[in-house]
Amino acid sequence: MAKIILTHNVAGLGEAGDIVEVKDGYARNYLLPRKLATPWTKGAEKQIAAMRRAMKAREMATVEDALAAADKLRQATVRVVARAGAGGRLFGTVTTADIAAAVKQETGFDLDRRKIDLSQRIKTTGDYTIQAHLHESVAAPLNIQVVAA
Repeated sequence: MAKIILTHNVAGLGEAGDIVEVKDGYARNYLLPRKLATPWTKGAEKQIAAMRRAMKAREMATVEDALAAADKLRQATVRVVARAGAGGRLFGTVTTADIAAAVKQETGFDLDRRKIDLSQRIKTTGDYTIQAHLHESVAAPLNIQVVAA
């Protein structure tokens, strides 16, 4: 078993900054090459603690702020402009960065792209509803309207 420190959130394993033990092959062949984790050392643990403090600073300060932002996002319909061909099929897909930029432009709310849950690939024009995780306990539905450029 290898002791590692996660540098990114990994579904089913833990969040960034967690110290976990995984099988050697999983760490060596998957987590470490993709920079999802670092080997555990005392120095690395201190560095991850600093990274965790920076992540907390980027998070919403309180649940009340997150709830207010969630109400704002529920009411808004964000329009994402993308290049499309005949029949509304997009050239590529709509990314979380595209959505975050559109939210910033239309609502003025600065939403971190890593907090957007894009479980489905958006490859055609139309209306979509996705989730934005604003706080540990607050998630808001976000209405997206994808239109051709």
